[in-house]
Amino acid sequence: PDLLPLVLTQEEVDAIEATLPELPDAKKARLIADYGIGDYEAGVLVADRVRADFFEAVAKNRDSKLAANWVIGEFFGALNKAEKEISISPVDADALGGLLDLISDDTISGRIAKDVFEVMFETGKSAADIVEEKGLKQVTDTGAIEEMIQAVLDANEDKVEQYKGGKDKLFGFFVGQVMKASGGKANPKAVNEILRAKLGG
Repeated sequence: PDLLPLVLTQEEVDAIEATLPELPDAKKARLIADYGIGDYEAGVLVADRVRADFFEAVAKNRDSKLAANWVIGEFFGALNKAEKEISISPVDADALGGLLDLISDDTISGRIAKDVFEVMFETGKSAADIVEEKGLKQVTDTGAIEEMIQAVLDANEDKVEQYKGGKDKLFGFFVGQVMKASGGKANPKAVNEILRAKLGG
């Protein structure tokens, strides 16, 4: 039988398009445009719709580059190692987002966050609970950091002299000693600033 040509209005076309899943290339372009992430990161994320959705849930109202690094690096890495799918992961998007919030507000450092994430993945506990239980909160009190720095400088007077004599590479040694003294909990930015001021440079 002769079929009449199908004529659709623009509204009908738009309605049909709205029900179709986003195609990988379009999603990749959108992730790059909306979140400012790189081509490689976007490519990894759009390889699987569930992965892309997970990333978007974590990145919502957060630093998207930090979110991409954590989702692709730590989170996907842990899933692969444990041979788990996102659907049965002990860490969901809200929980990972909660960990990133603690990094962003300087409650914990990025290095401590990796340890916290491991415990989250093993136990399913929230980042905030683990930080509280283990006393991992970053030391941001400049008075306390200053005391630690002074103790390190007092214990290494010979190296202070060498540093002032031009051995700039010793700065890293001092930072390392302060971080060690604080159990990795001193805010690295504050350590660097106070140490530079104390060493006169």
